[in-house]
Amino acid sequence: MEQTHSSHNGAATTTPGAQRRVLVVEDDPTIVDAIAARLRAEGFQVQTAGDGPAAVDTAEAWQPDLLVLDVMLPGFDGLEVCRRVQARRPVPVLMLTARDDETDMLVGLGVGADDYMTKPFSMRELAARVHVLLRRVERAALAAHTPRSGILRLGELEIDHAQRRVRVRGTDVHLTPTEFDLLVCLANTPRAVLSREQLLAEVWDWADASGTRTVDSHIKALRRKIGAERIRTVHGVGYALETPAA
Repeated sequence: MEQTHSSHNGAATTTPGAQRRVLVVEDDPTIVDAIAARLRAEGFQVQTAGDGPAAVDTAEAWQPDLLVLDVMLPGFDGLEVCRRVQARRPVPVLMLTARDDETDMLVGLGVGADDYMTKPFSMRELAARVHVLLRRVERAALAAHTPRSGILRLGELEIDHAQRRVRVRGTDVHLTPTEFDLLVCLANTPRAVLSREQLLAEVWDWADASGTRTVDSHIKALRRKIGAERIRTVHGVGYALETPAA
């Protein structure tokens, strides 16, 4: 299923996604073929798997840069795939769900997924989300080599930019890469209200307002981890990170 893209002299082309590996895990042949075709057209190398065990085995052997992962799978579900893959090697995961169920979305984010899409979805948006997740990985790697000095402390909340770690009352809190970037975005201007559209643009590089539900679900997951009182909702506008009074 793998497809590479090379120029006449054997060097990799400069097409978007060149040399990046994406594992697509989906048991519907029509959907998996459509996703694979679109991602290959974007310049990605693609392999596919149709059930949970095959997905884990392929991820271990092939070492993909990103997973596009359906929740409902034979063998064991996408949530278990995500747990097992992330336990061996952190990799960005775009979760696909057939139900617009907020609980499913939060569980997916909780086991290490970075983003989700609800079926049916456009292939254009899926490809854009894949590019965004991979750009975030590149930015994180760059930040690790050029870390910001110091640790940001906002009351009992502590954000270590260099190590990408968060502590609440001295206890480490595990955040997904997306959750960390979202928290940092809010913490850069504490108490200032950022609209969903601003957060989409800053964190996801996504300018389409259709993604605002993604912001809402990530905010809810973040609240569960750092404390609901720390993120204020401004109805009809967006969100703000609360800080202790000076």
